Amino acid sequence: MLAVVLGLASGLSWGVADFFGGLASRRAAAVAVVALSQAAGLVVALVALGVLRPEVPPASQLAIGVAAGISGAVGLVAFYRGLAIGAMSIVAPISALGALVPLVVDLVGGHVPSGLTLTGMVLALGGASLTASAPGPASRRGTGLAVVAALGFGGFFALLAQAAADGPLWALVAARCGSVPLALVAAGAVGATLVLGRTTLRLVVGAGVLDASANLMFAYGSREGLVSVVAVLGSLYPVATVALAAGVLHERLGRLQAAGAATALLGVVLIAAG
Repeated sequence: MLAVVLGLASGLSWGVADFFGGLASRRAAAVAVVALSQAAGLVVALVALGVLRPEVPPASQLAIGVAAGISGAVGLVAFYRGLAIGAMSIVAPISALGALVPLVVDLVGGHVPSGLTLTGMVLALGGASLTASAPGPASRRGTGLAVVAALGFGGFFALLAQAAADGPLWALVAARCGSVPLALVAAGAVGATLVLGRTTLRLVVGAGVLDASANLMFAYGSREGLVSVVAVLGSLYPVATVALAAGVLHERLGRLQAAGAATALLGVVLIAAG
């Protein structure tokens, strides 16, 4: 049950982080938002590391964490860019399918969830996809970027869970040590400015802190249960993002989106019961 709670909490945190990041990306380049938010998350992780001082894991585990960060950064840049040029109804559902990567890893490793849990996972992912859909016709622009985002997020889920086996906090620090330099180089390559206005910077820092918190909850959750289950629950982030967009920005929530949220909730119940 703890794995379920942590998975849901990570999805909620990622959803709010994406909402903040999406707002910031309307005012600044997506790659700059990713670079600065990841840097903010690294600062938080280093402070926690200095306070808690957990035992240092083997170098091989740290290397896996760095790889996780690189994969996640690629996915995040592709996701934000996809949302900028395409429609949420196409980009977000495809990106959420990254949870299928750790599911395949679990199945290959012989870790097969129960039938009830698998049913809940299907409903949760399907519900999240419906919730992310935007009312009306949607452009297919950004589909390729959404696929890149899904693969990046999926790789991040699988690699971070492996790195977290010997220390979740160190895994988070290692991941940020991979994502921050990559994002900064990418920002420099495209000439994106890292000097942001006060309001935009607050959104970016908030996104970075929440993203780091979600990463940490996912890392701990992956030690308590199947990575595939925690990843699916974490992939419910579109539900939180869309809910905030409806409540704060007054974006219209269609009947299909409401049905999707209810379906995702049913999926969570089945996962918890399984």
